[in-house]
Amino acid sequence: MSKAILILITAPSGAGKSTLCDRLLSEFENITYSVSCTTRMPRGEEEDGVDYFFVTEESFERNVAEDRFLEHAEVHGNMYGTLKDTVREAIMEGSSVLMDIDVQGARQIREELADLPDDDPLKAGYVDIFISPPSIDTLRERLYGRGEDNEEEIERRLNNAALEMAGKDEFRFVILNDDLDVAYKELREIVEMVTL
Repeated sequence: MSKAILILITAPSGAGKSTLCDRLLSEFENITYSVSCTTRMPRGEEEDGVDYFFVTEESFERNVAEDRFLEHAEVHGNMYGTLKDTVREAIMEGSSVLMDIDVQGARQIREELADLPDDDPLKAGYVDIFISPPSIDTLRERLYGRGEDNEEEIERRLNNAALEMAGKDEFRFVILNDDLDVAYKELREIVEMVTL
């Protein structure tokens, strides 16, 4: 029987985090993805309750005031947050919860977990993992290679990446993603080790 915990995965944009998370979710049926609340409008074919919980600003602020979030932040003018109850329920049902978050979100979660009562299911444990690109230059190549963002957006992402990479030593594990298969093997081994 595996142990249900929080799996916090952080990486700069373009480091391969989404691909690694998707592979992890497809291989491990006892890991579920954390669905966050957001005040932004749905994009494309996003579904409420599947991709995000789409909420009003008033509802979001009420959840903040009632201390219902494990972590929350403003990103590009929209609010994002992970409800404690959603994560707690998954853990109580025996599923580990994968959270794709930034460095600041990981800090908030560590602080929040430290403040919870010892008998709270959220205190079952967590592992924090930072996915690192080989270099900023490699990250730049990947971001331009995607063809998804304009030059200004890519430079903003690179500036954020430098700040996030400065915080990587706060994480229990750092995986260098210069080969996706090798990085995934390392990620899978870490998850197996901490959930057994």
